[in-house]
Amino acid sequence: MPASLVAELRATLPNATIWDAAELASRDPGFDARNFGASALVRPADTAGVAALPKFCAERGIGLVAQGGRTGLAGGAATSEGQVICDLGGLNQIEEIDPFARVAIVQAGATLGALQEAAAQHGLDPGIDLAARGSATIGGMVSTNAGGIMAFRNGTMRHRVLGLEAVLPDGRVFSDLTRVLKTSAGYDLKHVFIGAEGTLGIVTRVALRLDPVAGASATALVGVPDAASAQRIVRHFLSQTGTRLTAAEILWRRFAALMQRGLGYAPGQLPLDAPCLLVLGLGADSVEAARAALEDGLAAIWEEAGIVDALVAASEAQAAAMWRLREETEQIERAHPLAPSFDVSVPGGALDAYVARIEAGLKTIDAAYAPYVYGHLADGNLHISINCDGPVPHERHAAIEDVLYSGLREAGGSFSAEHGVGIDKREAYERHADPVKQELARAIKAMIDPGNVMNPGKVVSGE
Repeated sequence: MPASLVAELRATLPNATIWDAAELASRDPGFDARNFGASALVRPADTAGVAALPKFCAERGIGLVAQGGRTGLAGGAATSEGQVICDLGGLNQIEEIDPFARVAIVQAGATLGALQEAAAQHGLDPGIDLAARGSATIGGMVSTNAGGIMAFRNGTMRHRVLGLEAVLPDGRVFSDLTRVLKTSAGYDLKHVFIGAEGTLGIVTRVALRLDPVAGASATALVGVPDAASAQRIVRHFLSQTGTRLTAAEILWRRFAALMQRGLGYAPGQLPLDAPCLLVLGLGADSVEAARAALEDGLAAIWEEAGIVDALVAASEAQAAAMWRLREETEQIERAHPLAPSFDVSVPGGALDAYVARIEAGLKTIDAAYAPYVYGHLADGNLHISINCDGPVPHERHAAIEDVLYSGLREAGGSFSAEHGVGIDKREAYERHADPVKQELARAIKAMIDPGNVMNPGKVVSGE
C-alpha cells in the first residue's frame, strides 16, 4: 500500500487512530502472529467511522479485516500486505444496562470481562464465559458465535444476541438493535452476521440478554474412569433443585498430566490420578450451601458414576487452582510450540468412542502421536492438540483433520465448534461441510459482498 493511501485514510477519518505497517510491526499482534500483516490499521471512534472504511477499500480494491481482541484461534483475523484492519477498540463502551428487562447495549470493542463486571453491579451476568474474558471482545464473540463454559445451559452467542448493528460492505448500516426476546417480523437477519467472522459486515453494537447471577458458587475436581461416568454426574446435578450447575469441564489424563507439570503442582496437591477429570461449578444462595450441595451430590452418585476420587474446593484459592488446570492451556504451546490444535463438537453419547477412535487413527499417521484432549463436557465440545511442534506439513495436517473430522457431520456433530473457520479451517470446511450449505454460503457472500471486500479469503471464497 503506497504511503499516499495511508495519508488518504488519515484525511478520510481524521478522528481515527491510524497505524502504518511500521507501527504495526512494533505492536503485539495477539494470539496469531499473522494478525498484523496488513499495511495499515484504522481504529474508528464510532459507527460512522467504521462505515467510512468499506467504500474507501472497495474503490481501491483493498481487503478490509475487522479485529477485536485478537484472541481468535482459526486465523479469522489474519491479514496480509495491502489489506486494512478495522480495529474496533475505539468502540468499547457499555452504553446501557437495563436491570428490569435484563438487557445490555454494548459496543463491539467492549471486552467480555468489562461487561461481566458492569452487569454484576446489577446482579446480572451475560450468561457466557470463556478463558479469554479479559481480552475477547463482544463483537468478535458475536462474529465467531463463541460458546465457552456455560453454553450447555445458556447457549452460544447466537442465543444471547437480541439484536445488533452492523456496517455492510457498501457502507450502509444495518440497524436492528431489537431488545426484546419475542419478535416474529420476517427474516431474522441478525443471524446472517452471527458466526460470519466479519465476511458479510462489521458488527458495531449489540443488544444482549443478561441472566441473574447465582448468589455464590463452589468448585469440585472429580476423578472418573471415562466421559460416560462424568456425564452421569452432570445429569445428576442438572436434575437437582435449589442449585445451578454452572460448569462441567472434562480433562483427559494426558492433558491433565501436562498441566500438572507445567503449573508445578506437587503430587497429591489435587486428585489427578484418574483417566478423566471433571471440573464442576455449582451455584447456590451461599458458598456454604454450594459446597454442601456438591459434597452431598457427589456422595449420592459416587458408586453409580464409579468416581475414583473427588475434592470440593475449601477456599477460593483452591478453586482457582482447579480452574487453572482447565484454563491455562498455553502450557501446551510451551511444551509444543505451534502444536496443531482443533475444536470439534461430538454428540454426547459418543465421546468415549470418539476419543478412542482418534487416538488409534492418529497413530496410523505417526506412532508417536498422543493427543491432549479436554473441553466442555455437557455440550460435547472437545479441544484437541497434537503432541508435536508445528507447523506440520500441509498433507500431514490434512490427514490429521480427516481422522478427527471423519463421520462428525453424519453423526450430528461439527468439525468447528466455537473457534470458527477463519483461514485455517477453510480447506476442512470445503471437505467436510455439507456441499449445499457451502453453495448457499457462497451465494450469500456474493450477494452481500460482491466486491469481496470484507475479510477476503476467510470461511468461504468470495471470488
